[in-house]
Amino acid sequence: MISVGTMAAVLDWLGIITFAISGTVVASRKKMDVVGFVILGTVTGIGGGTLRDVLLGSVPVFWVREPLYLQACIAVSCLAFVLRKLPLGEYRLLLLLDAIGLALFAVTGAEKAMLMGAGPFVCVTMGVVTASFGGIMRDVLGNESPAVLSSEIYITAAAVGAGLYVLLAAIGIEREFALLGSILAGTTLRLVAISRGWSLPSAS
Repeated sequence: MISVGTMAAVLDWLGIITFAISGTVVASRKKMDVVGFVILGTVTGIGGGTLRDVLLGSVPVFWVREPLYLQACIAVSCLAFVLRKLPLGEYRLLLLLDAIGLALFAVTGAEKAMLMGAGPFVCVTMGVVTASFGGIMRDVLGNESPAVLSSEIYITAAAVGAGLYVLLAAIGIEREFALLGSILAGTTLRLVAISRGWSLPSAS
């Protein structure tokens, strides 16, 4: 039986690698050099978790305590640069990776805040921060309109994933099921919203 700590660590790694790849997809679309790939891949992979740790007072931040996270982002970015000419269907790949990374980071971010004794609202907020800030930095550096500022179901999907996890944990659902169920819910909501064109009401 996989322990909760091990599962959380695995999910955290999956989120970082997934988001790092999504950053390199933007770099590829913008025809950046290897430095651009590394910058976008790294800030996307660790940006949200960095802000979360700073806000929670968990310093040094996670990648300073464990540099392997930073090294992994750099390695993934360099590998993506080498493989950049493969026909990956970049835009669809970006949407898929972004949806998975969004849900993974939302739930693991809420989990980390919960383990530090934060209240439910703060846990959900930290989940959203962890899930969105890396993507914001990626989009700004890639000269694209940040998804969080559009009417798309983006922040909402992160909040649903984080909120569901906090709720399930509060009512006593085993954390393994709470983690996986919440990640699935957040990912599904984001992907369904993209495929069906769902959006929040916006100013006309």
